[in-house]
Amino acid sequence: QVQLVESGGGLVQTGNSLRLSCVASGRTFSTYLMAWFRQAPGKEREFVAAITRSGGTTNYADSAKGRFAVSRDNAKNTVYLQMNSLKPEDTAVYYCAADFRSRNLYPSNRPSDYDCWGQGTQVTVSL
Repeated sequence: QVQLVESGGGLVQTGNSLRLSCVASGRTFSTYLMAWFRQAPGKEREFVAAITRSGGTTNYADSAKGRFAVSRDNAKNTVYLQMNSLKPEDTAVYYCAADFRSRNLYPSNRPSDYDCWGQGTQVTVSL
């Protein structure tokens, strides 16, 4: 059974940075498509960024382009989300997600396409 554990959230001021990490259990992490989503209070879960199995291709929501960077280290079973120039509207619980069932080459931006989720880590950006 795959388990995902996020860390790295916290309270930061506008303009600062955070790096989120997500460690996956299992021996076949390199076969998982991975993504980050977020959910703010009263809002639906939304796509943030995703990365292919090798890490060679990434995809971002418009809100994340130019500020966030997703990466992975398959030797450490870890996916990262580097978040720079944070804004108050980035405040949310951030979740990593794994797609390990599909044979797609590229990760989806739809939550329903993911098989496993972490517990989430809170990111709060103050003015």
